[in-house]
Amino acid sequence: MTTIEYLSLPTYKRYLYSLVNFFRSIPLAIFGFFKVKLVNFFKKIGKGIAGYFTNLFDCFVNGDIKTKLSFAIMGFGHLSRKSFIKGALYLLYEIAFIIFMVMIGANALTKISTFGYIAQTSYMDLETGVEITHFSDDSLLILLNFVITLIFIGILILLWSSQINESYELQNLNRIGKELTDKDTINSLTGKNFHKVLLAFPTLGLILFTFIPLIVMILVGFTNFSSSYQNPKELFDWVGVYNFQKLFGLTGGSGYQFASIFGQIVLWTLVWAIFATFTNYFMGMIVAMIINKKGIRFKKLWRTVLITTIAVPQFISLLFLSKFLGSDLGGLNAILRQLGLISENIKFLDDGMIAKVTIIVVNMWIGIPYTMLMCSGILMNIPQDLYESAKIDGASPFRMYTRITLPYMLFVTGPYLISSFVGNINNFNVIYLLSGGNPVFTTAGGVPLTVDVYGAGQTDLLITWLYKIAMTQVNKDYGVASVIGIIVFLIVASISLIFYGRSSAVKNEGDFQ
Repeated sequence: MTTIEYLSLPTYKRYLYSLVNFFRSIPLAIFGFFKVKLVNFFKKIGKGIAGYFTNLFDCFVNGDIKTKLSFAIMGFGHLSRKSFIKGALYLLYEIAFIIFMVMIGANALTKISTFGYIAQTSYMDLETGVEITHFSDDSLLILLNFVITLIFIGILILLWSSQINESYELQNLNRIGKELTDKDTINSLTGKNFHKVLLAFPTLGLILFTFIPLIVMILVGFTNFSSSYQNPKELFDWVGVYNFQKLFGLTGGSGYQFASIFGQIVLWTLVWAIFATFTNYFMGMIVAMIINKKGIRFKKLWRTVLITTIAVPQFISLLFLSKFLGSDLGGLNAILRQLGLISENIKFLDDGMIAKVTIIVVNMWIGIPYTMLMCSGILMNIPQDLYESAKIDGASPFRMYTRITLPYMLFVTGPYLISSFVGNINNFNVIYLLSGGNPVFTTAGGVPLTVDVYGAGQTDLLITWLYKIAMTQVNKDYGVASVIGIIVFLIVASISLIFYGRSSAVKNEGDFQ
């Protein structure tokens, strides 16, 4: 469609056309991301690795004996050139690494292929007549130690190459009569490199509480770890991509039923995220515009009433509404019956489609006040001259909204909108506390279920289903739960990277005044 044809369309058709093009561009954006971004990423990695080895080769060829010894003894080049603090730290890390590998790391590396050999052994104590159980290998501990060992090795490689380069630089400084002392090191760490000292602790926390659990979760997805292989009593093993095949119905037999349930949950997760995000966003913006409009009385009162829903803890509100909307003893059904409006109870949370609509409406009641507060401050910053000029030109309120208010709001709140969408994909509280994921699936494609879907419900999100699989079921399957976690991570990461980079707040950052 040409620009002239587009401009000749009615306003509502333009918006529909733009909306269709937006969703049509998503697959192209994803393809472009993997084609361009990832290719460039691996090219940079390749160049970095080549430069890394080239640099080490130069240091070895052109370095003196002190630099060459640094290849074997970390920190030797620093210690021999009066840079004692750095040299001691490098040497201490090498000693700590050797002790760790001897005590833990080597055992984890040798047993990771089988996750151990013997889980437990029992024998009878001849003196006391009591059976004694001795635990040998713990598969989960082996996996965790393996990941920690890889991180230790990665840090060793970085520090090892760093101290070699620094030793070579110290060698060159000594050639021109200069040296780097401990005083210079302290001044550097408290001066131009102070940001590295400050970032060291958050980086350590990121490794311990985010990176290690993420890697362990990914690896568990390729094992048969479940409550049937509960460590340390029994060992689990690698199963390759079996858990992925199970989710996508590639295991044969009735496996398609599991894939059907999985597909429905993925679809509902995306539908929920879209409705939960945009209903709260636009309704909250409209409420803020109404309250901020000139001539509206008791503005503080309306804001206070809406903020009250924020003051009450969300889990209390959701648990109350879960009881209030119940099919049997729910207060709302009792009120409607007394008023003569219904003769049978409405299944607000026990019928698939009605439950989904109910959840979206309840989420609006919870989320609109937050958006209203955010939008109120932004709306006050829009120059009133723009509205006055539009009124003089004869623009309608709707046209002023679409041409002035909405573009400004989207420009400022674009990153918030993306983070809100991502947050709703993982919105555990609203779903689990309100409906618990119910009603549960009993059929797949109209056929009664013959496979265990781990209590999957029609209002379950991927995150709530994951919780059920790993925490509430009798037969807990941690491998399948980890695969679902991997899929959630891929969805969230893709949406965040692609749409954040395409948002006007990022592309036109310099235009904001």
